[in-house]
Amino acid sequence: MIRWTGLPLVLLLVCAASLPAAELNEQLSAWLQREITGPVLPEAEAQRYCEARVPRMPKIESAAWWKAEAARLRGEVLKKIVYRGEAARWRDAETKVEWLETIEGGPGYHIRKLRYEALPGMWIPALLYEPEELSGKVPAIINLHGHSREGNAYQPKQIRCINQAKRGMLAMSLGWVGMGQLRTEGFSHGRMNQLDLCGTSGLAPFYLNMKRGLDVLLCHKNADPARVAVTGLSGGGWQTIVLSSLDLRVQLCNPVAGYSSLLTRIGHYKDMGDSEQVPNDLATLADYTHLTAMMAPRPTLLTYNAKDKCCFESGYALKPLLDAGAPLYRLLGSEKSLRWHVNHDPGTHNYERDNREAFYRMVGDFFFPGSKQYDPKEIPSADEINSAKELFVELPAKNQNFHSLAMALSNRLPRRPQLPEEKAAAEEWRRSRRAELRGLTRAKNYRVSAVKSGREEKAAAAATFWRLRLGGDWTVPAVELLRGKPQETAVLVADGGRKRAAADADKLLAAGYRVLAVDLAGLGECGSAGKYHTMIACVGERFLGVQAGQLAAIARWSAGVHRGGPVTVVAVGPRVSNIALVAAGLEEEAIGRLQLHGSLGSLKEVIEQNLHVNQQPEAFCFGLLEVFDIKHLAALVAPRPVIFVRPGTRAKTELAELAAWYRLLGSECQPLR
Repeated sequence: MIRWTGLPLVLLLVCAASLPAAELNEQLSAWLQREITGPVLPEAEAQRYCEARVPRMPKIESAAWWKAEAARLRGEVLKKIVYRGEAARWRDAETKVEWLETIEGGPGYHIRKLRYEALPGMWIPALLYEPEELSGKVPAIINLHGHSREGNAYQPKQIRCINQAKRGMLAMSLGWVGMGQLRTEGFSHGRMNQLDLCGTSGLAPFYLNMKRGLDVLLCHKNADPARVAVTGLSGGGWQTIVLSSLDLRVQLCNPVAGYSSLLTRIGHYKDMGDSEQVPNDLATLADYTHLTAMMAPRPTLLTYNAKDKCCFESGYALKPLLDAGAPLYRLLGSEKSLRWHVNHDPGTHNYERDNREAFYRMVGDFFFPGSKQYDPKEIPSADEINSAKELFVELPAKNQNFHSLAMALSNRLPRRPQLPEEKAAAEEWRRSRRAELRGLTRAKNYRVSAVKSGREEKAAAAATFWRLRLGGDWTVPAVELLRGKPQETAVLVADGGRKRAAADADKLLAAGYRVLAVDLAGLGECGSAGKYHTMIACVGERFLGVQAGQLAAIARWSAGVHRGGPVTVVAVGPRVSNIALVAAGLEEEAIGRLQLHGSLGSLKEVIEQNLHVNQQPEAFCFGLLEVFDIKHLAALVAPRPVIFVRPGTRAKTELAELAAWYRLLGSECQPLR
């Protein structure tokens, strides 16, 4: 039996299902559902939080200074953002390529099928549209596609490649992870964050997908290294600017409706994009304005659509990029190399004929200057389109993907899995690991300014409604519930938000607690802030750290205001259980006990269950699994009681060490229930 100080928690340890709705206290439920902040404020605060951290373009001191600065940024982004963790080894691996069958094209060209390894075990399908008559060096074009089910069979992409080949160019069509032939659950873009959890860049497979394709193309004996271009639509446009800005082998680029400034994305949520477009910590170094400027003086055509309902409408997306890039092009004497094109017909999200001909003109001006034979008008080729079956490239049966790579990485993590077995070593372990946890989560010590927004009493119970302002960054809604004269406080958080936690609040009140039910960022009434979880990571913060910092601050405030000693945190659900563990690990004084209902038994379950980042965004904190699993987080809280009620399936094996750990620290706590 657990020995507690203060009020007994026996009622809290019962693994009971929620009471039937008919038996719930209707007034309690109504109080918990009361709107305090509404959805607009949390979203606005998340936007301001991110906006304040996005880097602006620096003041340009001279052409020489910018060239040095661009080189520094290029190297820093590659080293610190792209090639983190295991990705550094992937970068140095040999590029394997296998040429397969050649199929007939239309007049003047054929199509060679190939596959190559972007990283060990991860093969990418590709097509090379090769002119029949090749002599000397010719332009080489990388053609990318975006979020298209058809992948390499996407018709506008096929027409583009055919036109390039008919003009005597080498046109390579690259497959993209998560699309076309690689459209599998394991390659879903929101699962790249499983790699992030393991401390390896989830962005790396995307970048190596592109880079290795360029490597292969430039090995062609007829590829002219002075005339290399990259182009693509939507996600292909994003790939275009990322590869082109970071790889100086690219001499010309044309991203089509593919990206905008991070500041623009914050204000236009539909532009946010998948995880790869807002990767961890990119904005600690550069915005997409910087990437655009890093193209100078290389020819760049920015193409946008006037009525784009998908994303990146020309009216707001284009100008910030031109404002960033144009001064550099002027300074470097290449003002005419930065161009833009706005499509009005059809003006929707497209890379149709008008946009393709803008690209052909750009290629003609810079790769065939002064040529009277080069005609930028599109060569009709709709009758030469191939089916997906005809363009299918055979891939290995066990092709690696985000999920399989993360599974392999997680098997070796955490790096130091064992807890110390001597008390002196345990104290040093807790001290050093607490510092590591704060560094990993980037959690802040918020000060709370509380504003009472109402109070009601009914049937021997009372509710006080609070707006808790945290450090000028966040506002957390809270409902304080009372029955009788409680001596201790329980802070209640739930995955479903406080409005769905009436049964849990009722049990705590019956056990004699004052209950403070709160909705942290991304949960309940503050759910709208969760839309920006990837952007928060992109600007160098961590969503888990934001939430844990909020919870720790609220615990400190409550302990100070109510003067009942450290609070008990009751977390209902795997998401808030992770948050509570981190908050208690960092906050030693104000949080006295943890009750975790439905916690994961191991962070590895996030990967084993193949979770998408939007399902449990805080669980994907970059590099957390390198140092901590659930048992290590719980060990940081000890000797304060941490009780796992109905934890995940891995709990018995993963948390077995905790009982011995508590005994080592002089506590009789039995963590599992």
